[in-house]
Amino acid sequence: MGAGRFAGKLLPPPGLPRTIAFQSGMNAVGSGAFLTAGVVFFVHGLGMTPVQVGIGFSVAGLTGLVGALPLGMVADRLGGRAAWAIGAVTGAASLAVLPFVHAFAGFVAVLVGSAAADTLAGAGRTIYTSDAIPAEGRVRAMAFVRTYLNIGLSVGTGLGALVLAANGTAALIALVYFAAALQLVNAVVVSRLPVAVRPGTAAGGPKMSRLAVLTDRGYLGYAVLAGVLLVHAYLMTEVLPLWIITRTDAPKPVLGLLFALNTALVILLQVPASRGSESMAGTQRLLRLGGLTAALACPVALVSGLTSGWLTVAVLVLVIVLLTATELWLSAAEWYVQTSVPPPAMRGAYIGLGQLVGSVSGTLAPVGLTLLAIQTGGWGWWVIAAIFLGCTIAAGPVVGLMGRTPRVDGVQHHEQAIPAVQAN
Repeated sequence: MGAGRFAGKLLPPPGLPRTIAFQSGMNAVGSGAFLTAGVVFFVHGLGMTPVQVGIGFSVAGLTGLVGALPLGMVADRLGGRAAWAIGAVTGAASLAVLPFVHAFAGFVAVLVGSAAADTLAGAGRTIYTSDAIPAEGRVRAMAFVRTYLNIGLSVGTGLGALVLAANGTAALIALVYFAAALQLVNAVVVSRLPVAVRPGTAAGGPKMSRLAVLTDRGYLGYAVLAGVLLVHAYLMTEVLPLWIITRTDAPKPVLGLLFALNTALVILLQVPASRGSESMAGTQRLLRLGGLTAALACPVALVSGLTSGWLTVAVLVLVIVLLTATELWLSAAEWYVQTSVPPPAMRGAYIGLGQLVGSVSGTLAPVGLTLLAIQTGGWGWWVIAAIFLGCTIAAGPVVGLMGRTPRVDGVQHHEQAIPAVQAN
């Protein structure tokens, strides 16, 4: 395959999908740079202690947990584009004031504001994409967004590493302003996107309480299932690295290569992996595939503790491939559910509920998975595999219930009209 043809496969469809994907990649450059060097800036630039930084992250995480549902409702009221832009502006402001914050209370307040801004902007982005892009192209568009997000994060990580190599406070402050500037540019780009008209929001449309999402048993069942499956991410980012350095003979630099492999696979395969997800049947298939590959990864990880040399590295590569496949398939399934199942006027509330349930499982997962996989000496990997296998079996009944459950506005997900986009 020629370089031009290969690049063409990574190029989003023209129009709005391409604009959103490019915008996502641009914004991710700043995010990746800040994530790489942010902790160093907090300690050496702001004078925070490691404990204070940890507390700040915990409080910010709690903000995301508690605020997911109400901020999703706010995004519904504002509309996708407005919520997205306001979240981006607030995020830029949070970064811009950081260099002036030297008190612990102010530091925590900025992190909380940034977390709330990210939550609002994320809900707004999904709502806008759902409203503005026809149903048959939504998942593919979001797959391209994720591809370019990973490309941007990779570039940003490299920039952050260069700033750290410069070993100076001035360089760290410049990086913070760079990330804030990209956020502000992002807000400008978002504010200039075409206006999307949501079905069911015209004058005289049905009025409903957004808290009614709590009565949607079908979606609640899916949210719980997805929340359990979501813990595969913690296997990759937290449990597997601990397993590698404590239970295998793999050299520590292998960790960086494994994470680089994951990023490369996501960039190359996210769009192909999303094919066939634009239906309930497709969602069920992807959930089953994701649960199965996550289950298979667990005994393979256990084997890596019994091998030596290059064979250990090869086994770990297989673990990453399996967990990446899980990541790709579950992401595509989630996008379909977020964009096509909720009533159009309540997408933010549904997204918020899903994030709330996922955050609960994410809070429990790191400790529980570490105890099972490492503290047991390895046999706990079989327990984790059994959990994922149970999710694989449950996917059919759960998705079936979600498909049969009438939404709170009486509109079934497959009856929702394709939204239109109006020019400014």
